[in-house]
Amino acid sequence: MSEGERGRFVVHLPVFAVNLAGALRLARVITRALSFLADVDRAETTVSEEDAQFVRHRVYCDNLLDGGRRCPRPADHDDPCASS
Repeated sequence: MSEGERGRFVVHLPVFAVNLAGALRLARVITRALSFLADVDRAETTVSEEDAQFVRHRVYCDNLLDGGRRCPRPADHDDPCASS
C-alpha cells in the first residue's frame, strides 16, 4: 500500500465481560457509539475470547440486503432480516 492509500485494519480492544452474551452486548453498544464514524465497519464486528482469538463470534447478522447493505440485527436473530 502506498502512502495516502487507505486499507482495512482490525483494532483489537480487550474488554471484561461475565460471559459471551455480555461481550456481544458490549460490542453492540461500542459500535452504536461509534456509528457516527464513516470508517467503522460495524457489520463486520466480531468477539472472541482473549485466549482463543481464532474463534470469532459475529455480533451482527451477515446477510446481505438489497442495495449491498448488511442486516443490522444481532447475528442470532430469529425474525426476518430487515434494513433497520
